[in-house]
This record gives sequence, structure tokens and C-alpha cells, in this order.
Amino acid sequence: MATTIHEPPKIEEPRGPSSGFPGKGGWGNLRPAYGDLRAVKDYSPPPASTGIWVGITGISMMFAAFTSAMVVRQGSAPDWRHFSLPSVLYVNTLLLFASSFTLEVARRRIAAFMNAPKVKSEHPAKWLHVTLGLGLLFVVGQYIAWRQLSAQGLFLSTNPSSSFFYVLTATHALHVLGGLLGLIYVIRKLDAMALRRTTLDTASRYWHFMDVLWLYLLILLWVKL
Repeated sequence: MATTIHEPPKIEEPRGPSSGFPGKGGWGNLRPAYGDLRAVKDYSPPPASTGIWVGITGISMMFAAFTSAMVVRQGSAPDWRHFSLPSVLYVNTLLLFASSFTLEVARRRIAAFMNAPKVKSEHPAKWLHVTLGLGLLFVVGQYIAWRQLSAQGLFLSTNPSSSFFYVLTATHALHVLGGLLGLIYVIRKLDAMALRRTTLDTASRYWHFMDVLWLYLLILLWVKL
């Protein structure tokens, strides 16, 4: 009795975007309808850009909690003591805002320098150094403010009002020091000609946020103390 051998069925592979290359999960041939694939890859925001906004949000929430605690503490006890803010704080404010101005100058000079490094004679790192110096002067000015306050007999544990002053200004100064480290990193990358635009933009956003945050704290302290 003869045995009939049937030919195995042929499976036709799908064509189009889902065919892909081996090991590519069927997406190898995926291409945008308009434009090139590089535009699709560049659509996602850089991790540094996303991270800085997450960090700014976290810092804002922390100082919002400090503000809430300060308002509640002032209204719940009669031992709240009012005092005049050290005058050096206003000088520190000018220094911090001046540093934001020099940082923006540096950003423009860096863009021009990267486009034509052989044409520009002035290295843009000069303005970053100026920004760094102004930031250091701000931190030194904050230390002077603490010394002036302690000379009046107001320390961290003297009164709830002085406690909030030290906590708010010291916490902000620590975040400014973090911004100074970021500026140092930017300067090193620029000197090595390896600076990315996202790195500079991230450091700039953080530094400008420190300006806005300090202005908010100064107004808060002026109203509540």
C-alpha cells in the first residue's frame, strides 16, 4: 500500500514594519512616516533634563513643608520672637542674582565658542569662573549673616524664630554648594571640549532655581521674623 507524503505547509512571513531583523523583536524595519529615525530617537528628553526637574520638585516640596511648619509654629505659641534680618542678606541677594546674569552670558559665549572655537579669542570659561566666584561669595555672606545673628545672642536653639532662620538659610546654602559643584563639573567638561548642551542647561536651570528659591525665602523671613 503506497504512503502519501504531504508537503509541509509554507508559512509566508509577514511583510512590512513587523518583519524586522533577527533578534530585533520585529521592530527592526520600523521607520517614521516623515523624517528620519534619528529624529525619533531624539524625541525622548535626556535623563539629566528629567532628573533636574524631579530634583527641583523635591526641593520645592521640602521647603514648602518648612514653610508650613514655620507658619503653624508661629501661630501656636506666644514665645515667637521677632528680630531684624542681618543687612548682609540683601547684599547676598544681589550677588546671587548677578551670578545668574554671568551664567547666562557664559551660555551664550559657550554656544558661540563651540560653533567656531578657532574664531573666538576669549574662552567662555572665564564667565563660568565669575559665576563660581559670585556663588562662593554668597555662601561666605551667609556665614557672615549667621555670625552677625549669633553676636546678637540668637542661636539655633535660642528661639523658634531663630531656629527656622538657621534651618532655612543653611539648607539653602547646602543646595547652593551642590550647584557650585555642578558648575565646577561644567568647567572641567568645557576645558576638555567634552561639554554637552544638556549638561550646561541642567546646571543653569538648577542655579536659576536657587535664585528664585532664595528670593522666596528672603521674603518669607522678612514677613515672619
